[in-house]
Amino acid sequence: MGRPPGRSGAPVTTPRTSSQTSPRTRPRTTLWHPDLWRLGSGHPGTARTRPARSGRDLGLLLLRATIGVIMFGHGTQKLFGWFGGSGLDGVAASFDRAGFPASRLFAVVAGLTEALGGAGLVLGLLTPLAGAAILGVMINAMAVVWSGSLYGSGGIEYEVVLAMGGAALALTGPGRFSVDHHLPVLREHRLDVGLASIALGLVLAAVVLLIRG
Repeated sequence: MGRPPGRSGAPVTTPRTSSQTSPRTRPRTTLWHPDLWRLGSGHPGTARTRPARSGRDLGLLLLRATIGVIMFGHGTQKLFGWFGGSGLDGVAASFDRAGFPASRLFAVVAGLTEALGGAGLVLGLLTPLAGAAILGVMINAMAVVWSGSLYGSGGIEYEVVLAMGGAALALTGPGRFSVDHHLPVLREHRLDVGLASIALGLVLAAVVLLIRG
């Protein structure tokens, strides 16, 4: 009679299943596994909730609102004399002293650029163009007030911050909390659009500086 399997002699071996994988072949979990940095996922493969949110959109909203409100206020000071501004007559006189021909026309252009660019940033509407508008007008402001130093009397640190903030927003886009985010054509911000807008702002700023001489 044959021997029952497993009683004596050579032991019967059974194939290993996937759940019996040797420790050497089991995947290792490290702190650098991307799934560990998601909310509710202590181990890869466990049930996950939504990914952790960053503060990017809120940060962009804060930056847009701050620069936009400041620039809108400056623009309406020039155009309408709001917020203690001198209005078009006073701005035109200062532009004339700064060497701008047709000083009243340039006062209107500067006021509209600041007011519309600022409003665009606050709303997040046509953000690359709004940011480029702030960049361009601040370049001209720097050319007028600069006395050779970045800081102190005649310094341009304030203008540099506003100009670079406008350029940065032209590159990053406005974030989710914006009008652009809800417009089909503008929802997906593209870097080339931001770069083109900045180039346009630089060219127009250079043209104004050439006209001023």
